[in-house]
Amino acid sequence: MIENLISEKLSVVVPVYNEEENAALLVERINSALKGKDYEIILVDDGSTDATSRIIKELDDPKVVLIQLKKNYGQSLALAAGIDYAKGDYIITMDGDLQNDPDDIPMMYNKAKAEDWDVVSGIRQKRKDNFIRTFPSKIANRIIRKTTKLDIKDHGCALKVFNRETAKELNLYGEMHRYITLLAFLNGARVTEVNVRHHQRQFGKSKYGLGRTTKVINDLILLLFQRKYSQKPIHLFGNFGFFSCSLGGLILVYLLFVKFALGEDIGNRPLLILGILLIFLGVQFFTTGIIIDLQMRTYFESQQKRPYKIRKIYIGETETEKTADNNS
Repeated sequence: MIENLISEKLSVVVPVYNEEENAALLVERINSALKGKDYEIILVDDGSTDATSRIIKELDDPKVVLIQLKKNYGQSLALAAGIDYAKGDYIITMDGDLQNDPDDIPMMYNKAKAEDWDVVSGIRQKRKDNFIRTFPSKIANRIIRKTTKLDIKDHGCALKVFNRETAKELNLYGEMHRYITLLAFLNGARVTEVNVRHHQRQFGKSKYGLGRTTKVINDLILLLFQRKYSQKPIHLFGNFGFFSCSLGGLILVYLLFVKFALGEDIGNRPLLILGILLIFLGVQFFTTGIIIDLQMRTYFESQQKRPYKIRKIYIGETETEKTADNNS
């Protein structure tokens, strides 16, 4: 269906980390899938310690933009760097390990364009991953379907097509790339999904381990909080605070009754300490979570700062100047 693509520019954004064996083949396959079209391939080297960057530069491909980050920031910020740089009318994201198939891109783009979808996400068919990767993903997908109105089967598939406006509105932190479709949906995007191919990793090692499972769960909790309480956080923290303060207050009222009505000494009772502690805890619930979240948003968004720093940008083998907004 490549013939159906029109002349809009496409940006393919791929974070890579120690993918020296996959980099050249990945570029070759993307070039083959989008042959004759207006596109750019943005490879974001997320602090690789192998020859990934050197191999990409040696390709000397004018379609390829290499962005080198100063250190390993993680896939979310690598994606953010690539999306910020992207010039295309549609922005495609995918993994750099060749498990996603670039030949699916034209079909997904055609669907986004023809049916006016803001996001087209892939559903990996016959997924070639082990249980350690698939089990947490299934749990997260189920939780999202139950707690939101977004009925997406595979949030973990990296192969996605965004229109430019939707992609540029994304704010990626932590491990949020795993919920990039949900982030777009919460911003008002129209989202659909299609079946895509999934291949076994042939070269290199997977960067996914059990250690990421807790990060995934924590970020999911944060996203669900932001969906329901970002405009009214006091409704969540206030409930906990009210419960804690009320329980502490009841304890102190009871101790006052014991002190003055029954004439008993309460100074050495652990219950007194518990009552005071619950009141202080309630105050903390009212303040701590709200302050931390708002401070983060204020720092990164109101000042238009990006939580990464770019070392160099190459087009082919030529180094270009870094723009101010990419390095603020």
